[in-house]
Amino acid sequence: MFETKPPEEWALVIHPVRDDDSSERIPELRLEEAIGLTLALGIKIGHSTIENMREIKPSTYFGSGKIEAFDKIIEEKGITIVVVDDSISPVQQRNLEKKLNVKVIDRTGLILEIFSLRARTKEGKLQVELARLSYEKSRLVRTWTHLERQRGGTGKTGGPGERQIELDRRLINNRILKLKKELDEVRRTRSLQRGGRERVPYPVIALVGYTNAGKSTLFNRATNADVLAKDMLFATLDTTSRGLKTPSGREIILSDTVGFITDLPHELIAAFRATLEEVAEADILLHVRDISSNETMAQKKDVDDILENILADKELIPAIIEVWNKSDLLSPEELENERKLANEYHKQHGVKCVLLSAEQKTGFDELFGEIDKELQIGSKTGYIEIEPKDFAARSWLFKRGAILNEYPRDNGNQIVHVALNRMEQAQFLRNFPNIQQIELDTLTQLGIKP
Repeated sequence: MFETKPPEEWALVIHPVRDDDSSERIPELRLEEAIGLTLALGIKIGHSTIENMREIKPSTYFGSGKIEAFDKIIEEKGITIVVVDDSISPVQQRNLEKKLNVKVIDRTGLILEIFSLRARTKEGKLQVELARLSYEKSRLVRTWTHLERQRGGTGKTGGPGERQIELDRRLINNRILKLKKELDEVRRTRSLQRGGRERVPYPVIALVGYTNAGKSTLFNRATNADVLAKDMLFATLDTTSRGLKTPSGREIILSDTVGFITDLPHELIAAFRATLEEVAEADILLHVRDISSNETMAQKKDVDDILENILADKELIPAIIEVWNKSDLLSPEELENERKLANEYHKQHGVKCVLLSAEQKTGFDELFGEIDKELQIGSKTGYIEIEPKDFAARSWLFKRGAILNEYPRDNGNQIVHVALNRMEQAQFLRNFPNIQQIELDTLTQLGIKP
């Protein structure tokens, strides 16, 4: 038998730097990120370059001089794909492909291609397909020559003289509507799952952060799971959740989520709304940052901007703890300086920052200690009486780490001193409406000193 392999793809990766670009990103590191995205698709790098742009040509994006230079590189290096690390219009894409005689893909298309390859769950695949169709719909503007032909037909195949571009657009619209209905069903399922967790219930701690910041490694070390964790952009696309206990004995659910990135396509933010609801509904967000990166502050800003978009319509915003990961890559002097910065940031902004190495599994006790503290903020104490038949209520409180003390009574009941925050109080009353609070004078009569 003959074994056939697809031909190797070689890319020319171009990072344009525009005069009107207000980004805080370092061009060399932004190019490195674009190269990483290209490699994530299994495409080899033939050549990469940073191009300063005084003006953007409406028809081809690049000027004729740059296009001629690219053409020479394509011929010399055997380039098959040109990656433009920016958003380009359908017309610009089509004209560049004509002039360069190779496939041209922009940053949005590149990220969508990666998501298409990496999605594993049914939900992830649905969301990626929706994002791709939304993107391709915008490309149906005289982008491909085959769309200019006319198509005849009757009934569902299109009316007489219907242009192929109109038929394709209608088919895409129909598929988008179907996908949205299926994703609505996913949202209902997730809502039921969250309702189930409220009845259990455990606090949800969601990991968020820039792609490749180390979220999945942290998740694996904390939960002994085996989620794919590689030095690769977008290694994780589908949300994974596991239960674990903090050192205090409190049970929580830890969720690993998709990484964010600069200029994350709007199509993906919209399409991944169901997955990102895991972030919006969490009790605490752990913002994992690669503190060893020279662009850690720029990456933080990108993540904060996306979180602001996701949480815009939420009445209660989850608490945030910043996890300054990859501390093992810092020198002792750098590590000490980062500790000072973490303390200063906490004083100025009220956000706790924990230095940690997910790879070395150091700093975990401090992190989970801070999670315990955050979950106790706003807690109020009180006394309740639990009968032997109410063992489920006691178990609920124990798993929440809410029991401060217990006082047995002669009749077999237990007086339990508890500390619950506002959300936990509401959940407890909803799950165990028949259990009443004990008044102070009753405690005195029972010989219990509050």
